[in-house]
Amino acid sequence: MGTSTQAYGEPWYWDNRYSSEPGSFDWYQKYPSLAPLINLYIPRHVHPRILVVGCGNSAFSEGMVSDGYEDVVNIDISSVVIEAMKKKHSNHPQLKYIGMDVRDMSEFQSGSFDAVIDKGTLDSILCGNDSRNNAPKMLKEVWRVLKDHGVYILVTYGAPVYRLQLLRDSCSWRIKLHVIDKLLSEEGPEHPIQKLTNPVPIDDNGSSVEAVLGKNPDVHYIYVCTKDESLKPE
Repeated sequence: MGTSTQAYGEPWYWDNRYSSEPGSFDWYQKYPSLAPLINLYIPRHVHPRILVVGCGNSAFSEGMVSDGYEDVVNIDISSVVIEAMKKKHSNHPQLKYIGMDVRDMSEFQSGSFDAVIDKGTLDSILCGNDSRNNAPKMLKEVWRVLKDHGVYILVTYGAPVYRLQLLRDSCSWRIKLHVIDKLLSEEGPEHPIQKLTNPVPIDDNGSSVEAVLGKNPDVHYIYVCTKDESLKPE
């Protein structure tokens, strides 16, 4: 599209993009590929309240509702896409769409969600202007709106050496790492690099991952970050 990735943090960029590309688009992975992991960490039987940040026009949340989730709140900075998704899913009471900046979710009470799902939103902010301030702002807001022991599931291209420190510096999380091969068909590859539901061992700086996956693996990284208020420094 010829636009600098620095524009990824700007509402006008996304309004323009969604106006010119109204069809459904999923960043990184579609719901069927990630469903086993979502079901593992966000069990349906507890009737969780879920927040999807930077939802765009993705079919991911629709997939969750089809899979039995009953309360999926979606936010995006683009008013264009929010209005379009409200119209599209007006007959799905399980899906709510709200225009909101993930760096300021003051409309939501603290501790009001069981889970937050992020496919590419933190990555977009990290590509944008003033990411040094904006990324921690976003992560602190995600942490705030989660219940204690709620989970933030971050799907990203960012390897542990680029993401672990940011996550740990922002908030008190317990972090597990999973990986999934890029460009999965919904059937999945015959020989995935690592079974999706098996965590990858991580040390303090994430360098241990290379021993398991090899150098520069062609995967998306999934950080499952559990909010743990007991880890907060006194």
